[in-house]
Amino acid sequence: MISDFQELSDKIDQLAEMTQALRRENAQLRQANAALVVENMGYQRRLSEASVRVEALLEQIPAIGGDAAEDKQPENEEAR
Repeated sequence: MISDFQELSDKIDQLAEMTQALRRENAQLRQANAALVVENMGYQRRLSEASVRVEALLEQIPAIGGDAAEDKQPENEEAR
C-alpha cells in the first residue's frame, strides 16, 4: 500500500512538472504571437503605403483612350 502512495506521489510530481513546463511554453508562445502580430501590422502598413504609391503612379500613366484606337483603325484598313 505504501508503494501505491509513493507511485501516486511520483505521478503527481510529474504532473506538476509538466504543468509548469506547459505554462512556460504557453507564455513563450504568447510572446511570440504578440511579436508576430506587431510584425504583421507593420507589413500591412507597408503594403498599404505601397498600394497608394502604385495607384498614384498608375494615375500618372496616360490612358489608352479613343484617340489611340481611332489612329490604329486606318492603319489596319490599309494593311488589308
